[in-house]
Amino acid sequence: MDFFDPFKIWVLAMSLFLNCGYGFYLPGSYPHKYAVGDPLSVKVNSLTSIDTEIPFSYYSLPFCLPPDGVKDSAENLGELLMGDRIENSPYRFKMYTNESEIFLCRTNPLTADNFKLLKERIDEMYQVNLILDNLPAIRYTKKDEYFLRWTGYPVGIKVQDMYYVFNHLKFTVLVHKYEETNVARVMGTGDAAEMIPAIGNGGSDVPGYMVVGFEVVPCSIMHDADSVKNLKIYEKYPSQIKCDPTTVSMPIKEGQPVVFTYEVAFEESDIKWPSRWDAYLKMEGSKVHWFSILNSLMVITFLAGIVLVIFLRTVRRDLTRYEELDKEAQAQMNEELSGWKLVVGDVFRSPSNPALLCVMVGDGVQILGMAVVTILFAALGFMSPASRGTLITGMLFFYMILGVVAGYVAVRLWRTISSGDQKGWASVAWKAACFFPGIAFLILTILNFLLWGSHSTGAIPFSLFVILLLLWFCISVPLTLFGGYLGAKAPQIEYPVRTNQIPREIPPQKYPSWLLVLGAGTLPFGTLFIELFFIMSSLWMGRVYYVFGFLFIVMILLVVVCAEVSLVLTYMHLCVEDWRWWWKSFFASGSVAIYIFLYSVNYLVFDLKSLSGPVSATLYLGYSLFMVTAIMLATGTVGFLSSFWFVHYLFSSVKLD
Repeated sequence: MDFFDPFKIWVLAMSLFLNCGYGFYLPGSYPHKYAVGDPLSVKVNSLTSIDTEIPFSYYSLPFCLPPDGVKDSAENLGELLMGDRIENSPYRFKMYTNESEIFLCRTNPLTADNFKLLKERIDEMYQVNLILDNLPAIRYTKKDEYFLRWTGYPVGIKVQDMYYVFNHLKFTVLVHKYEETNVARVMGTGDAAEMIPAIGNGGSDVPGYMVVGFEVVPCSIMHDADSVKNLKIYEKYPSQIKCDPTTVSMPIKEGQPVVFTYEVAFEESDIKWPSRWDAYLKMEGSKVHWFSILNSLMVITFLAGIVLVIFLRTVRRDLTRYEELDKEAQAQMNEELSGWKLVVGDVFRSPSNPALLCVMVGDGVQILGMAVVTILFAALGFMSPASRGTLITGMLFFYMILGVVAGYVAVRLWRTISSGDQKGWASVAWKAACFFPGIAFLILTILNFLLWGSHSTGAIPFSLFVILLLLWFCISVPLTLFGGYLGAKAPQIEYPVRTNQIPREIPPQKYPSWLLVLGAGTLPFGTLFIELFFIMSSLWMGRVYYVFGFLFIVMILLVVVCAEVSLVLTYMHLCVEDWRWWWKSFFASGSVAIYIFLYSVNYLVFDLKSLSGPVSATLYLGYSLFMVTAIMLATGTVGFLSSFWFVHYLFSSVKLD
């Protein structure tokens, strides 16, 4: 009976886990039921381009305005930081009601500025991003017997020195009949039951539909501007419109208006509501992605295993030989042999700039903890691509909360290095609260001025700047100081050996030790560079990144490899009687950031060839610098803490006089 009780619990837990998998992408969401004829509103997001990486407002171009004026949709903090500006649009549908030749508007004659701006946006390959029921508009193009998927559609196209605008949109809305089975599966994600529209109450016999797909085909149609002077919005265009995406016929000219129209068709689809994001997540080259990641994992695991086995055998042999000798032989061995045993009186000597080391380690723990928790939540589906901005919002939230850990680690390490002295703990905690956020604010402020100068929606509004400063000083700083207080009250870590008053002279080395430290970052980089390509493509090429499960595995493997590399280098330095291991252990694994930055430059030169203008390149390099700074602190912290544990364990395992 005792055996079956845990077994039942295990089976129940596995059943719940598998049931949650049905709605993996959309926890926290619920399906909207629309009756036939119900209004559907299309929203617009910022104009984006992989050519400039600078987003602009949809209404910065001479497009049609909504009849009731432009209104901002509800946005979270993450959306604003990502440069998303979601607003209402004039495009309106009725559920399951096909419409064609719908007149939208006739713009004012294009001024010289508008004409120039439209040409610039077409040259820079800007995309219009539409949203219906939280689904981005998707566009299919055919290339060599394959269909390519794109989100959004281009503003226009240039053909033989003529600029053409896409002024007619052919929408296809995929719908699925509202069924109880769909709701049951979505509820498995943890959605509140009261948020699910009830079936069985009054009106249950009215057919309801859910939006499961949103496709767009842009066309350039030559409209007669004079024939629509008296037409009102949503009225029928006077002549038939044939949308052919392979031809263009609406050139833009200064002083002439542009007429916009659209049509919409509804199609019933077999796609279930929980699976409606699958079309966006089917990235081209996915097989290469999966197999490359698996190959990388196997190779790096194999190499790390070899390093670990050799390392453990070497250390164990040294310890065994040393402990088997009697005291006289040990004393003689201390005089005759060189190696880590000779630096026993210096190995725990305080490093240079100890406060800075403590601050960087504290911030590194905070960043690493934020990354682990965020990626874990994303892998479990709580931060899916469907929920815009939740990933950035979650990262900010976890970073602020983990300020307690940063303050605790920084101050306790400071007390350990200063032999239990509590003086200066508040200063260390304050520096830990301001070091990395200060660097981040400096970089983001400089980049923000560039975006402000470009009138981009990617610029952080002044009000949001104030909110971020309040979050920093009213939540993050107090939590870090509180963690520092706890670290000051906690006992310092006792060293297993005493430190001599006079430092031991370090023998001259054949090769510069820093050269070895910088070269050590290549192995951690090997665990990351394949995944890094997909992350960079997601950030800069507008692709959806969703394989957080693999990213979590890669990150865990990266932590293991960083720890092993730092251990090996620390042991090598101690063997050549170099007792200055503190900073070297930090940068042995932290040097991976150098290779990531070099990879970012390589990606800019060879993969983002179309990136135009010094502003775009500066933005790219600025964000890359911000990213590698965080990676350097996180990986360096892993290396330092593992080396500190190893040195403490090594010298506490051997009886030394």
